[in-house]
Amino acid sequence: MEQVASKPHHHVTKREDRVSIFQKTAYSMGSFANTAQAAFIGQMVMILNLGLGVNPAIVGFIGFLPRIVDAISDPITGYFSDNLRTRWGRRRPLILVGAILGGILFALMFQLYKGRSEMFYVGYFLFFQLLFFLAFTVFSIPWIALGYEMTPDYHERTRLQAVSSFAGQLPWFIAPWTWMIMHNKAWFTDGVHGVRVIAIVIGACLIIGGVLPAIFSKEFFTDLPKPDTSGAKNVTKKFFSGVATSFQCLPFVKLCGATLLIFGGFMLASAFTAYIVFYYIFQGAGSMGEAYSQGGKLLGWYGSFSALCSVGVIFLTSWLATHIGKRKTFFITIPISIFGYALKWIAYNPNNPYLLLISAPFIAFGLGSLFVLMNSMVADVCDLDELKTGERREGTFSAVYWWMVKLGVALSSLISGFLINMVGFDVALELNQSVSALFWMRICDVGIPVVTSTIAVLIIVTFKISEDKAYDIRAQIERRRGERRQAQREADERRGSERRHED
Repeated sequence: MEQVASKPHHHVTKREDRVSIFQKTAYSMGSFANTAQAAFIGQMVMILNLGLGVNPAIVGFIGFLPRIVDAISDPITGYFSDNLRTRWGRRRPLILVGAILGGILFALMFQLYKGRSEMFYVGYFLFFQLLFFLAFTVFSIPWIALGYEMTPDYHERTRLQAVSSFAGQLPWFIAPWTWMIMHNKAWFTDGVHGVRVIAIVIGACLIIGGVLPAIFSKEFFTDLPKPDTSGAKNVTKKFFSGVATSFQCLPFVKLCGATLLIFGGFMLASAFTAYIVFYYIFQGAGSMGEAYSQGGKLLGWYGSFSALCSVGVIFLTSWLATHIGKRKTFFITIPISIFGYALKWIAYNPNNPYLLLISAPFIAFGLGSLFVLMNSMVADVCDLDELKTGERREGTFSAVYWWMVKLGVALSSLISGFLINMVGFDVALELNQSVSALFWMRICDVGIPVVTSTIAVLIIVTFKISEDKAYDIRAQIERRRGERRQAQREADERRGSERRHED
């Protein structure tokens, strides 16, 4: 892609391109639902290992397998969403159905009881997890695509994603306390009982948060031509062609790769954090129950403080991106997060457990900025794609992009399960884990996100869609749309004139 001018012009968002506060809020409730399921399932799934005795490698495989299904279901849902035509729009009917089904299945997924075999737990959880992710895909992919098309403006896209990311941070204030809450003896008999009740509450939140954008959000592209339905063969060919075209768009592939590395690295490190807190920081607690109690409290404060810091980062990112550009902002926020990850090596201190909090503000610059910038940049790529193909394919791009996000979660789940076994962790040893196991868990927790985030920065160095470039692409698209509309009007006038002549 050609190099842009060295002194870019700062564009001002037109009034008609702005998204109202009400619309931003309605859309952002979907972000609350989308994040809630990810935030809580990551905390709750540990009950399979630490509450029901399932091997951590198997737990990791359970988390990985649905992403293979997503590789098929996500693009199909995205394509269907792009080509659906109803009186309520392309996206909103799917968002509504997916949110309701997803909430119900999330609650069912954790209705587990003690006294069953390991194979029963694996089979039950895997079955309902597969159904849940299939249903939630019907919500999430059209909802994400809706956010890409709600405004055509370079800066307003960043503002919309900032508000959405803010709503998405709200579950993270509560999710870190999940382990402590579900082990509260005043409320639940044990963690397994607690996780069953919490799953029902979260399922209800998914339904409420997911339904609101389906009811109140407006779609931008409502007058698109009907898709080609001339036979299953042509439709299938167009589907695979659209997915292949997405992967051929080099700027989009770079965004996917950077996101996979940063988010996947973060999730992989997070898989070790709870183990390190329970078994390293509080190894002198005296009993496993006390370690869970004290460690759960530390994880709660750490997670909530991280979420609070992320809120500040989100709005700082939005402000920076609208003044210096998205790419330059990325080169500020991600290196700060790399420093935060490295700082955890010192912050993991059994003599001063709450020293861990000093790393939170720095790490928050990673995820706090990532989805604000990346979602806005993917929307810019959708414009580039329309310029090249003449089609609006937000659904396909959102499906492929978020499958890469999900792949990061899946790979972190799979890899972490094997790594936990490889380093020598044994749940039966309780607080008597080997020095070697604790050391290598800390190495993985700190080193993996440092490496993956560094590689991501090197990738975005080559991303070239600047503010000026984005506005130039938009101008070309709107000029082409105007030409097509004019040609259509002239064709309609000719046909009308011919009919009148025949009469």
